[in-house]
Formats: sequence, C-alpha cells, structure tokens
Amino acid sequence: MESKKQVAIRTTYFSILGNVLLALVKGITGIFGNSYALIADAIESTTDVFSSVLVLFGIRYSTKPADENHPYGHGKAEPLITFAVVGFLLVSATIIAYESIINIQTPHKIPERYTLIVLGIIVIIKELFYRFVSKKSDATNSTSLKADAWHHRSDAITSLMAFVGISIAVYMGKGYETADDWAALLASGFIVYNAFLIFRPALSEIMDEHLYDDFIDDIKTISDSVDGVIAIEKCFVRKAGLFFHIDLHLIVKGDITVTKGHAIAHNLKNELQEKFPEISDVLIHVEPDQQYVLK
Repeated sequence: MESKKQVAIRTTYFSILGNVLLALVKGITGIFGNSYALIADAIESTTDVFSSVLVLFGIRYSTKPADENHPYGHGKAEPLITFAVVGFLLVSATIIAYESIINIQTPHKIPERYTLIVLGIIVIIKELFYRFVSKKSDATNSTSLKADAWHHRSDAITSLMAFVGISIAVYMGKGYETADDWAALLASGFIVYNAFLIFRPALSEIMDEHLYDDFIDDIKTISDSVDGVIAIEKCFVRKAGLFFHIDLHLIVKGDITVTKGHAIAHNLKNELQEKFPEISDVLIHVEPDQQYVLK
C-alpha cells in the first residue's frame, strides 16, 4: 500500500505534466487564434508548473524525519510552501490583469472560432484535474496539495471566462473584439479570490489554530476503549505537514502505581497511532482521578 508521501508525490508529478501540456496547447492556440484570453490562460498554467514544482519540493522536505535540530519534524515547511504557491497565483493574476488592460486599449482581431472548442475541452480537463488532486489532498492531509488542486480550479475558471469572452466576441462581431480581454481581466479577480482560499488554511496550520473538533471526538472515543483509561481531560491537535501531533491529559485511577499509569499511557498511544496512522506522535500527561487519590 502506498504511503501518503508517495501518493502526494505521484499526484504532484501528475499536476506538473498536465500543466506543461495544457500551457503549450493554450499558448499555441491563443497565438494562432488571436485570443489574449487563451494566452493569459497559458501564462497562468505556466506559473502552475513552477508552483507544482514547489509543492513537490515542499512534500519531499516536510516528510523528512525528525532530527536533532527539528524534534517535531519538518512538517511546517508544507504550509510555508503553500504561501509561495499563493504568491505565484497573485503574480499570475497581476500579469493577466495588466496585459488585459493593455489589450483592451489596443485594437485587434476577433478570436478564431476553433479557440472555443479548445477552451471547452480545457475547462473539462482542468475541473477533472481539480477533483482528482483535491481528493488526493484530502486523503493525505496535504495543505500544499490542496493549494495545487485550487490552482487547477482557478485555471478552469480562467478558461471558462475566456470561453465566455471569446463567444461574445465571435458571435457579436465587430465592436466586441475586446470581450475576451475583459474575460481575462475578470478571471484575474477569481484567481485572487482562490489565492485567499488557499492562504487561509495554510495560515491556520502555521498558527496551530483549533480546527479539529471531529478528530478530537474520534480520539476520545478510541481512548474510552483502552483498559485503564477513565477519561481524557484535555486534547490538543496540531498539524505539521501530512501528519498530526497530539497532546492530551489522561485520567487514570489515583491509587495505581506510576509504572501502571505509564503502561496505560503507552497502550493508549499505540492504539491511537494504530487507528490513525496520520498521527506522528502523542504526548500524554497522566493525571489521577480525584476519587481514587489515596488520603
């Protein structure tokens, strides 16, 4: 069975290859089909290639094991890479917006009709890419892979806007030549919005924001099944890359030995890591149940 790291890396290679091929198709079609919206789309896909390479680096680095200088591992590198991906999105949005404004002010030919066929196919492909990569990001808990998925969705939106703009230019005729440029300008706004959607969860991960109520409930349910566990008083979860670190307060009988309490804690840790392989480590503080404390 593939590890989460292997799944994430294979998915990223898929994104890189797909973006390279689509960028070439969009660029060539846009140049020969007189469509800046398609050329803008190609620019966005090109930045996607570089951002996917960053994602690949982030996944490889963030899954390195803990060492003396990084006792909690290297997982926080992944949301940092996500910030870089967001930067690529904002840069591409800025380039597309700027060039769109220039082209709106510059007379040019109406795009060729065949560009609509190419765009229609691209929209479908990119949406499929988004769903595939998004599913893999959920399976691996990868923030940067989720960012890569949203890159595909933003690309699909850009292509859809281009399709609408070119359709207006083609079917409305003279006087509507800049419709696809306006579409590209509108698409840049969607890209910025998607950048925010990617940035927000990565920021939450960096700040260790409390987002895992359901996961904590599952941890408590599993804990109740372990012999010697009376209750879980506190449970904190923080994400680091593809994995989670758990801190919890375990309540046991107050009249047992330290050795017994230590054994219960170890059994609980083993059970949690067996049931949830995404848990990298569990730090347990053992507390006595007051009604069992010896007087």
